[in-house]
Amino acid sequence: MSLETQEKVDVREGIVHSAIPAEELARLSDDIIAALKTVYDPEIPADIFELGLIYKIDIEDDRMVKVEMTLTAPGCPVAGEMPGWVENAVGAVEGVSGVEVTMTFDPPWTPDRMSEEAQVALGWY
Repeated sequence: MSLETQEKVDVREGIVHSAIPAEELARLSDDIIAALKTVYDPEIPADIFELGLIYKIDIEDDRMVKVEMTLTAPGCPVAGEMPGWVENAVGAVEGVSGVEVTMTFDPPWTPDRMSEEAQVALGWY
């Protein structure tokens, strides 16, 4: 691996520097989040981003997007379909070269991961 392709980490500030210009990275981030907000758990009237099902989003220098997510429960009826929905939504964002979705149940999802918006939508707030 050459120095040019290695991730540059500023340990003093804990910041990872990207080869993607800051303006473009901000646009990509906003557009990816907007795309994730179009994906809903069919049993819950809130999107997966506001539900707190998205644990991590990494945008690589080649504009490959890696999403780590969970489900409200391991036995969720759409467990086999949800990663494809996320991949399709994020893959449609202009500038994204590809999408990799991984599922995790560590830590397990709990309702306290929901945003206020999701809590209001569910009548919990």
